[in-house]
Amino acid sequence: MVAATIRLTSKRQATFPKELCEALELKPGDALELSPRIEGGERVWILRRKDRPDRPWLGRLKHYAESVDDHSMSAIRESIEKGRSPRTTQ
Repeated sequence: MVAATIRLTSKRQATFPKELCEALELKPGDALELSPRIEGGERVWILRRKDRPDRPWLGRLKHYAESVDDHSMSAIRESIEKGRSPRTTQ
């Protein structure tokens, strides 16, 4: 078991020690859930990593991003106006 001390900054931000992140299998972007519980008459907090959301559609965007050379806002707006991706022919 890993014991760790976490300090808050003036903006209430915290940095978790590397050992704690490894023990909890935390990765950048993970969400944590804190749940209060009474243990031996004392309130303690249970820390759990929330399940990562299932986003199967997210990987589908990779092909589009790799196949388009121009990612400027004007090119994106033009594509939206046409109602199709730039790689589609009419």
